[in-house]
Amino acid sequence: MKITVLFLMIFLSFVSFGQHKKYTNMTHVLKNKNLEIHIDLPMENYNLPRFDWTGKIVSVKFKGIDVAGTERLDVEDDDRFGKGFYNEFGIEMPIGFEEIKEGEWFPKIGVGLLKKEGEQYSFSKAYEIEPADFDVTIESDKVIITCKSQSINGYSYVLRKEIKLLGNSFFIKYHLHNTGEKNISTNEYNHNFLAINKDLIGSDYILKFPFQIKPELFGANVNPEGIVEISDNKITFNNTPEEQFFFSNLSGSENVDAIWELVNTKSKIGISESGSFKTNKVNLWGWKHVVSPELFFDINVKPDQIIEWSRTYNLFEVK
Repeated sequence: MKITVLFLMIFLSFVSFGQHKKYTNMTHVLKNKNLEIHIDLPMENYNLPRFDWTGKIVSVKFKGIDVAGTERLDVEDDDRFGKGFYNEFGIEMPIGFEEIKEGEWFPKIGVGLLKKEGEQYSFSKAYEIEPADFDVTIESDKVIITCKSQSINGYSYVLRKEIKLLGNSFFIKYHLHNTGEKNISTNEYNHNFLAINKDLIGSDYILKFPFQIKPELFGANVNPEGIVEISDNKITFNNTPEEQFFFSNLSGSENVDAIWELVNTKSKIGISESGSFKTNKVNLWGWKHVVSPELFFDINVKPDQIIEWSRTYNLFEVK
């Protein structure tokens, strides 16, 4: 009994239930009988300027089968790249970047401050970082991570992300409070690095959307091997692509339901994402080992106002 009480006291000193505490440098696992989600906490592993550090979902398993992939297979240190269900703020719309001079700082939501380098913003550039302040709350079925930014050039915010495990699904809820003096206008998307059962991309995969896909209105159409096949609301693959593919604005910038569904007919597993919002920007990127449908959410929040949105992921078996 004394050992049990001692262990409990030690455990509670690291995490809190219903109260914010400073993060510990660790990976947290949410798990039930069907789903297992691995979440890197803010200072764990990936710590570069691109992706949001609040709740980096690196792995999802459904009934023991992996559904999350990684950005690259040709590197030894994959913590320098995207994986799982990483999200990003402002890939093309960095807050305050145009307002400052070279060497000054601008905010990257979910990361901290980045030092401006060059006239054009690039999501792949290794900008110098001053990390924001992060707090973590851990409960039995969810993780809540809060990111409190520095104040810079009239911009500041508090981002709270909640990742909650349900039966065969999980959701990510975002709460963004503009605590600065200027409007925050940007966007957010989840990169969704998907690879069901680690199967290479090919004829076993079917990706569906609830809208008419409009290739004639794409912003970018990169399909060098002709392997990606596009029909009315469906994308399939006639082989395994050796080169990267990319398509932007799949709906032709029309405002559509933020939904996609990916099925692997070989593994008989599927996954879908449903946003709580409409979207006018849907992109698709992939390679031989991964496919990434991306639903963008527009953010326009005035000083002292709050904006909320969520993404729900459902895992299922294919009969």
